[in-house]
Amino acid sequence: MSSKILSAAVVGLDAELVEVEADTSSGPLGAFSIVGLPDIAVSESRERVRIAIKNSGFRFPRVKVTVNLAPADLKKQGPSYDLPIAISILKATNRIFVSQSLDNCLFVGELALDGQLRPINGVLSIALMARKQKIETIFTPVANVGEASLVKNLNVIAINNLAELVGHLEGKKILKPTVPSEFNFSNAEILFDMTHIKGQEHVKRAMEIAAAGAHNMLMSGPPGSGKTLIARTMPSILPELTLEEALELTKIYSVAGELPANTSLITSRPFRSPHHTASGVALVGGGTNPRPGEISLAHRGVLFLDEFAEFPRQVLENLRQPLEDGVIHVSRAACNINFPAKFILIAATNPCPCGFAGDSEKNCICSPLQTINYKKKISGPILDRIDLHIEVPRVKFDKLTSIDNSEKSQIIKERVQQARKIQQKRFINLPFITNSEMSSEAVKKFCQLDNISINLMRNAVEQMHLSARAYFRILKLARTIADLSNIDKILTQHIAEALQYRPKAD
Repeated sequence: MSSKILSAAVVGLDAELVEVEADTSSGPLGAFSIVGLPDIAVSESRERVRIAIKNSGFRFPRVKVTVNLAPADLKKQGPSYDLPIAISILKATNRIFVSQSLDNCLFVGELALDGQLRPINGVLSIALMARKQKIETIFTPVANVGEASLVKNLNVIAINNLAELVGHLEGKKILKPTVPSEFNFSNAEILFDMTHIKGQEHVKRAMEIAAAGAHNMLMSGPPGSGKTLIARTMPSILPELTLEEALELTKIYSVAGELPANTSLITSRPFRSPHHTASGVALVGGGTNPRPGEISLAHRGVLFLDEFAEFPRQVLENLRQPLEDGVIHVSRAACNINFPAKFILIAATNPCPCGFAGDSEKNCICSPLQTINYKKKISGPILDRIDLHIEVPRVKFDKLTSIDNSEKSQIIKERVQQARKIQQKRFINLPFITNSEMSSEAVKKFCQLDNISINLMRNAVEQMHLSARAYFRILKLARTIADLSNIDKILTQHIAEALQYRPKAD
């Protein structure tokens, strides 16, 4: 006799339907094989399933059991097939008598040897796929139920162990679907507030502009000038996540196995700060079984690269295409996967190896050649993709000891959110939501200049030797500055301020 149970495979950030078929036949007693391109984790489920069935009070069949995971040309990875394999075997061998049709039910979960269920990765992607396939009910481990219940119009049933699930399927003890929880997006804890930063008013202004339009920013200054602290305040002034953004982020973190314990939904914007020894794959994603990297984990949030010039040049070059397109394409022989990567890049670097070039109080000990070679670690194309280049000087003693506090992050955040609302209204029904994401055609439409501003830009392009990319980025930046002032038209002062943020080397 054979049986068929529905499950799912996570491919990239999405999921595909998998049919788990079990069949018994004559052969060596207790033989158990799994076919359908299983990886090692799936193949090892034979022993987990066998022992979990026994320890749950059922008898494993003493005949040859063959389990097929279809479609056969889709590689199956991870332990999430343990539960559907166990149910399929019990059903095929009449160890259980199901009182309901399982055609519209989907099962996922890893089995412990005692029959308990352990959480798995990618449940939100699986639940979204299940709803799309018009599947009515999904059975998941208790630890994953909050994540799955984020998907509306889907019955999500939490399972503690195999015996509990069998009792439900046989109608002995019916389990009720989980009621979704309510989430608050405005109660994220603020660890670093702008009001604690002494001085550096021009840097904080640049941070506000970067947050309002999702622009990239590079800070350069001597050690101890506050670059890292300033960067860590960025999440405190970013607007609240929308539900759509939160679901997208949660799906990324779930697939990557980075979803915090007891967290069903990511409710605050991410701040990722990889060490400068991180590899290219760790930064952009990929691997044998492609997984999201740091730039995808920073999606709709901040990617902070401290000691920017210390990153290997080849690693930084991987950022070129994601910074331009907002997505990373991972190509492998077996598949092509796209991971979202619309993040704000905040980078910090020293001006030279010793860190004191241009410092007003401490002499630089580096030779001109050393300084030039140090700056060459960051290529021109990468610098061209950064909108705001800021010098962060040493903070004077009077500023450090001042008792006057600057604006709180909450006040700045309100201005940022107002600017984002203007952009949201402007880009309604368009495939982007912030000024930094505008296409060239959108820039021509939404960033029109008067004659005086055009002349200013013409002189800037000629004298600063700006590239076409830099030209469009300046217009996007000026559009954000105008939005912060709640002005419809881009004025000359907006262009002038945007030009101040270009690197001096241009």
